[in-house]
Amino acid sequence: MDMAVEKRMPGVSQYGSVDPAPAEFKGDVTSWATTLRDESLPMFQRMRSVFSLRNLGSDAACLALCSGFSASSALLRHELAYVLGQMQNDTALPALIERLSDAEEHIMVRHEAAEALGAIGNLKAKPVLEEFLHDENPEVAESCEVALDLLNWCSTSEWENAEW
Repeated sequence: MDMAVEKRMPGVSQYGSVDPAPAEFKGDVTSWATTLRDESLPMFQRMRSVFSLRNLGSDAACLALCSGFSASSALLRHELAYVLGQMQNDTALPALIERLSDAEEHIMVRHEAAEALGAIGNLKAKPVLEEFLHDENPEVAESCEVALDLLNWCSTSEWENAEW
């Protein structure tokens, strides 16, 4: 492969995904959270902060990501739910439950919040996922079904004996 092309290609993150914007290596929770919430900045720059916070992985970073759910962009809110699921941090449960439970929230965000709740693997999410299992939006209902199946699978010996 041409070295010039190789340098431009995004790398795979520590979560096994190719992120739509590369994380920044310099910064801190406060600066990244400020950038994330700044509606005047380009989406690319805000997304870089999302992935920077995700990669940091701390509870403070998780809470900073959750603070971004006030954004006007449904795409950004969707991405926040996605990375919170990747982080698998229980700190995100209240914010994700709030997004799933908000009937006025964009379907794309509600669906991703449901999947993130399943990915986190905390059984505290089970009653909420069951509540929306028959949501009028099939995208939400089916995501809750998948999340519940994942929660159930995670509590089996098959999960405990899985070779990664």
